[in-house]
Amino acid sequence: MAWYSKYLAAFERPYQDVSNEIKKEIADKMLRFRQDDTTPVCSVVAIAHNEEKHILGCLWSLVDNICDFPVEIIVVSNNSTDATEQLLNEVGVLWYSEEKKGPGFARQCGLNHARGKYHICIDSDTLYPPYYVATHVKHLDKGSIVCTYGLWSFLPDAHHSKSGLFFYELLRDFYLSLQNINRPELCVRGMVLAFRTDIGRKIGYNTSILRGEDGMMALGLKQYGKLKFLKSRKARAITCNGTLDGGGNLARNAWSRFKKGIRNMKLLFTTQSKYDDRDYNVIKKDER
Repeated sequence: MAWYSKYLAAFERPYQDVSNEIKKEIADKMLRFRQDDTTPVCSVVAIAHNEEKHILGCLWSLVDNICDFPVEIIVVSNNSTDATEQLLNEVGVLWYSEEKKGPGFARQCGLNHARGKYHICIDSDTLYPPYYVATHVKHLDKGSIVCTYGLWSFLPDAHHSKSGLFFYELLRDFYLSLQNINRPELCVRGMVLAFRTDIGRKIGYNTSILRGEDGMMALGLKQYGKLKFLKSRKARAITCNGTLDGGGNLARNAWSRFKKGIRNMKLLFTTQSKYDDRDYNVIKKDER
């Protein structure tokens, strides 16, 4: 049985269908992460925008993480209008509201409130294995490493078979490994990113863009030390299929990624210290 099978009882389903027993289990375990008189080694910060179908499963996987050091869990609700905030109150997690819409604003809000030496970025539509936090902290404890980032798998469903996703992810991971040689910042995703909090605050998140705030943070971190690509299963998250390219069909997804890889082949052999924001990726002032 897959490690994440347990959490499917509260993931990708209406929150009304999640049993009170599960909510109570999450709330009881959350108390361990609400010790305000203890300075945490690590802050685990999730961002959420209308994630009522995912947030309980995500938090359940986080409170089950096995650590021998103090950890705090924080959620930032980014202008949620569904039952997300109600659920956050029910399970007793520490959370903040960020009304300015955009992942950059939400992640910066979490960074502003984090108390830990290390900062782990979490997406609320994602599940995390039991040694996820400990694995990132283990590598960040090495003085030369300022940033760690991992891989992710997709949750099988009616349109994406387990075997099909295996081969899709195998090819994607191979390409990311090549890209990581010269442009590690392009391999970073916010749902599997961690860094030293003090250095992250020096850089700050780019709040003016729709996507890419995670890669821009990694790009800034490069000037302070090493970026470490974690390929261990202990650091491999499971996420829903909303970010797959090319629509719902897995063959189209693979073809779309292949064409994109060919177009960007030259990036494998060059480095870059600055990226310009594309117009379509810039948040307009009246939309913030």
